[in-house]
Parts: sequence; C-alpha cells; structure tokens
Amino acid sequence: MSFPVEIEKLVYGGQGLGRWNGKVVLTPFVLPGEQVIVEAEKHTADLVHARPLAVEAPAEWRVPPPCPYFARCGGCHYQHIPYQRELEFKRAILIETLARLAKIQWSDPVEIVAGEPWAYRNRAQLRLRKQRGRFEIGYFEWGSHRLHPIDSCPISSPGINRAITALARMGKDRRFPDFVREVELFTNERDVQLTVLEAVHPPARRFFEWCAAEIEGFCQEPYLDYPTGADLFRVGSRSFFQVNRFLDSLLAKLAVGERTGETALDLYSGVGLLSLPLARRFSRLVAVDSSRSACRDLEFNAQRAGLSVEIHHSPADRFLETWSGPIDFLLADPPRAGLGPSLTASLARLRPRAMTLVSCDPAILARDLRALVEAGFRMNSLKIVDLFPQTYHIESVVELIDPESG
Repeated sequence: MSFPVEIEKLVYGGQGLGRWNGKVVLTPFVLPGEQVIVEAEKHTADLVHARPLAVEAPAEWRVPPPCPYFARCGGCHYQHIPYQRELEFKRAILIETLARLAKIQWSDPVEIVAGEPWAYRNRAQLRLRKQRGRFEIGYFEWGSHRLHPIDSCPISSPGINRAITALARMGKDRRFPDFVREVELFTNERDVQLTVLEAVHPPARRFFEWCAAEIEGFCQEPYLDYPTGADLFRVGSRSFFQVNRFLDSLLAKLAVGERTGETALDLYSGVGLLSLPLARRFSRLVAVDSSRSACRDLEFNAQRAGLSVEIHHSPADRFLETWSGPIDFLLADPPRAGLGPSLTASLARLRPRAMTLVSCDPAILARDLRALVEAGFRMNSLKIVDLFPQTYHIESVVELIDPESG
C-alpha cells in the first residue's frame, strides 16, 4: 500500500515523521517539509513504518549523497543533508527528547563540537558472503539482514578502505574461507587489526598469515597501539575504543574538564581514554570495567604512562553497591544501555560532588537524567560531540552537580 505524506520533522533513529489517516508515519531518508510517496512496510493501530518511493516535492536544501550506496546500505542516514543542518537537527532532537521523556526543559546553549564529517571511522564491522565462487563484502541494508556489497566506505578512514579493497581481492581467490561471515577492522592508519566476529568455525592460522601478506600494515599481535593526544593506548582486539579518529582526544578533554580533587571514579573505563587524563588531575583514580581485556589494556597503558590507577574488573552497578567513600568527581561513559535504575539509585545514595555522563542515545540519556534530576542533581551543561557524522547517533556530554555538596 502506497500513499502520500508530508514530513513534519526528523526524529531520533534517522527517520522523518509525518501523519496519514490519524496515524504517525516514520520514513527514512526524507526531510522536513518534503512531500513523499511512501509504501507501508509494517504498522500498528497508530504507527506506520514506511519506505520512500518518490520525493515529489524535495526540500530546496537537499543535497546529492556522495556515496553510491546511500539509502540502500544501512550504515548512514543523513548524507542527503548539508552537514551544518545535520548538526542543527541533532541539537533539536536531543532537546526535544529530553523534554518529552525526562521533562527536562533545557533552555541554555548546547555547544556542538564537530570534526571532519568524512573518513573519520577507525573501526568497521563488515559482513562477508562467499557462495558459488562469488564473494561480497559490505553492510546490512536499512532495516534488514540482507547484505549490501560495497567497494569502499566514505565515512571510514583510508586504512579501513585499503583493507576492504584487499579483502575484496582476496575473496576472489578460492583459498578464501566461505565460513567466515563477519569481521571487524580497526586501524591507527599504520597498523590494521582484523578480528573474526562470526564464523562457522575459526579460520586456520594460514588465513591470518595470508592476510598479513595482502593487507597493508596487518597486525599479527592481538592488540595495536593507538596514539590519542599526549597518550598512547594499547587496544586489544576485544577492547572498546572510540571510533572517531578526529575527535577522540577532544571528547576526552571535554569529558574530563578542569576539575581536580582527591577521588575520582571512571565507570566503563575501557582501555583508559578518559582514565589517564583523570589520573593526572586527581590524587586517587578508580577505574571500573566489566571487560577483562579492557582492564588488562588499561593496566598496561597506565603503567606505560607512569600513572597510578586503581582498576576493578566488575560491572559498574555492582561495584557502586559496595562503595561507601566520598566521590569528588564521577565520569561514566556507558554502552548504549546506559546507567540503568540500579546504578542511578547508587549515585543518589553516594552523592558525588560532580558527574559527567557520556551517552550515544538521547532516549536512554533522558531516562538516566530524569532519575538523577529527581534525586536532586542539577544539570550544569549539555554538549554534543558529533562522533558519528552522516548518521542519526548523537553523542552527548552532560555535566551534573550536587547542589547540596556546595
């Protein structure tokens, strides 16, 4: 079933919102004010998810996407929007989401920190398929698990694209294993780390030796060294690290800020992107992460930098349940699931003097902020660090203080 709809606004998730026959219609790859013919793909009593068939009245500021795979590959959502407008949309979506879900009416400025909008990704997860001698490498299509093959990716770094080209060349060789389904590439632009994420069974050692011969800079160690700002981080193949090679050090600077004191906690510390600068500003820095690999990397990175960091391998919520001392500053950069009720309840009990939360999902951020604001904390600043240009993801940095602590 197809029908016309006028797009009212963009909402989180990369979709435009319109209305038809009393129902909300969500459609990707459209812009506010556009008249679009859409086709319903799934619907409920009051919501229709649709795909665009034709833009009959395009916005005058719509731009041609530079990537030939845009609107088919599911990796990007905003290549049809001039970058400055993309940033403005993200600001509006963040403010609207906080107001709607957390009842937080933020009227102060929202600083936006942006970098290069292309070739920024240092990490990519790629699907592979080899059938009847035909090899394809790429990403899932929008809203599906169908593989869309690519030759290159304009938001990925040159190192990632060189590796994609090499893998595509290798895939034409009969030696390439057809049981490898997904790989992850990570690069510092000198070395390239390849991790097999999904396979029917592990590839033999000779596959990785072949990769070393074909992929420029292929790293045969289980980690690589990644320079960021004044620090050098060992990043293991199973450890998290920020994906934007232009903004990772700036994110750390904004999140850590200028605060100093006795005791600071870094929850979800990873390999130490935020821990190392914190350790230079506080007498005692306690870092917590549930990943054993990340904790090992952080220990190595702190020792190499000559810094003292107390490292705890533990889920953050469980760790805070046992903490009883004062906290001058707490920094949390959780995964997409956010802090959650247990952790926010512990923060309400412990009353850190100041906190900074880093979040990549406005709806989850709104949930956590609502609990913290209701517990008496006050938002002091709200920033966007655009780590994911051309996509709907919004990386927010929120500073909160406890007014009762003075």
